[in-house]
Amino acid sequence: MRHVISALVMNEPGVLANVANLFSARGFNIDSLVVGRTENPELSRMTVVLDADENTLEQVRKQLAKLVPVVKVRDFAGTKYIERDLALVTVGVSAGSRGEIIEIVNLFRGKVVDVAKSSMVVELSGPEEKVEALIELLRPYGIKELARTGVIAMSRGTQTAKEEASEKAPSHTSGKRKRSLSAPSAAALPPS
Repeated sequence: MRHVISALVMNEPGVLANVANLFSARGFNIDSLVVGRTENPELSRMTVVLDADENTLEQVRKQLAKLVPVVKVRDFAGTKYIERDLALVTVGVSAGSRGEIIEIVNLFRGKVVDVAKSSMVVELSGPEEKVEALIELLRPYGIKELARTGVIAMSRGTQTAKEEASEKAPSHTSGKRKRSLSAPSAAALPPS
C-alpha cells in the first residue's frame, strides 16, 4: 500500500543522510523523498512516499521518530491532505505536432515554458496520477528529457485545525518524548 509520510526536521547538515541511511539500513524502498524549507528557517519538511504494509510502516514511523533531528513525524493515511508533484518535460516537436502538444498541455492546465525549433519544455504540477497521465500522452511525440520533483504533501485546512486541537488537549501519556528546537545535535549525544 502507498503511504505518504511527512517529517519536520531540524535544518542542519547531515539530516537527509541520516534519514536515507535509516531507510536503506532496514531495507525500505523509497519511491520519493523531497526535502524543502518551511516557514521557520530552523526547520525543513521531508515528504517520503513508500510502498509498504502496515507493520513495515509502523516500524518506519517509530525509527524515524527516534532520530534526534526529527521534530515531528506524520503519516497522511486516513486523513485529508493535498499532494503535488512537479514535472518538467522536454518534448520533441514538428511543425504539425506543436499545436497538438499545446492543446494536450492546456487540457492538463500545464504550461509551455520554453519553445525551440524542434522541442518545447512543458511544466505541470498536480497529483502524481495527473503527471503520469500527461507523460503517457506526450510519450508518442518523443520525450527527450524529464525531471520531476517528487511528491510534497500538506494537511488540508480542516485537518490542521483538528490536529492543533488534539495537540492542545491534555495528554495522559507523560512518558512521551518531547522535541524542541534547542535539541542537541546527533554528534553531541552518546551512541544508542
